[in-house]
Amino acid sequence: MTAITEADEISDIAFGFMGSKALFTALELGLFTELAAQPMSAEQVAPKIGLHPDRAETLMTALAGLGLLTVEDGKYANSPGAEAFLVTGAKYDFGDYLKRQVGQQMYPLLDQIGDALKGDLGDEDTGSYDEWFSDPEQARLYSESQHAGSLGPARGLARALDLSEAKTLLDVGGGTGAFAITLCKKNPELRATIVEFPNVAALGREYVEEAGLSDRIEYVEGNALKTEWPGGQDVILMSYLFSGIPGDTHESLLARAHDHLAPGGRLLVHDFVVDAERTGPKLAALWQLQHTAFTPEARSLDAGWLETALTGAGLEGVTVAPMIPEMTMLAQGRKPG
Repeated sequence: MTAITEADEISDIAFGFMGSKALFTALELGLFTELAAQPMSAEQVAPKIGLHPDRAETLMTALAGLGLLTVEDGKYANSPGAEAFLVTGAKYDFGDYLKRQVGQQMYPLLDQIGDALKGDLGDEDTGSYDEWFSDPEQARLYSESQHAGSLGPARGLARALDLSEAKTLLDVGGGTGAFAITLCKKNPELRATIVEFPNVAALGREYVEEAGLSDRIEYVEGNALKTEWPGGQDVILMSYLFSGIPGDTHESLLARAHDHLAPGGRLLVHDFVVDAERTGPKLAALWQLQHTAFTPEARSLDAGWLETALTGAGLEGVTVAPMIPEMTMLAQGRKPG
């Protein structure tokens, strides 16, 4: 990351929340989906999204300034990125994830980041995913949006890994099954078990059934840190797990994974990870900070620590490499066979 030298670069950071809210609002209004039909002027699109033309133009001007829209002859159109990722029903659409989980749940939590860092949060302001997901509505809001957000990384993982020899997969904290479903579709001989909280598991079974994989993917309900796991696994996957749990559980979780792998089995850890020098990437570092606002005991992961920890847990051939550019990394290691 290049060190900042100019005032406008600082302003760009300070005013970043305005761009976030413009994006979330446009998603709430369905603006990108409306513009997918054809370029439109503010007067044309305003009634379709329930705004006065002047306010529609103000919003779309801001979005054009952010690069999300283009303007030609007074008509606004989606940028290529907005068309690919923010239009409802598009192949790679993850607008629901941004709108619901990031905009409605994560964004407000950052109001308490200062107190979280200082250790001044009250008991009512902190918690765990166990407590959070005990509320069916919170579980649904988070999980359905996370499913949309995880499909892209799951496809990337399926392309990157050769699991053709694997028969069993344990997905620890696997949510509604985006990774398990994608990996099982790619590998017809693979069967998966997902360990997840009951309210999330109930939603996940719906996705599994819809995918036609109820005979190959099953759930074990409970807190993944406490519930018993099936052993002898060819692959154990932990995606987005470490960044949301207390740091003092990391080593024991790796040791437990080692014990539940079959000889020659592979552990996969996919998460928000910064480089060993802790200079970035920016998005990975910011996501780690966001987790701290809700779970102050969470610990920032870096690639150097992760490589050392997997090796210390008894795994061989450990590698740590970027997965989602500038955001996540994938660590891998095998149990000696």
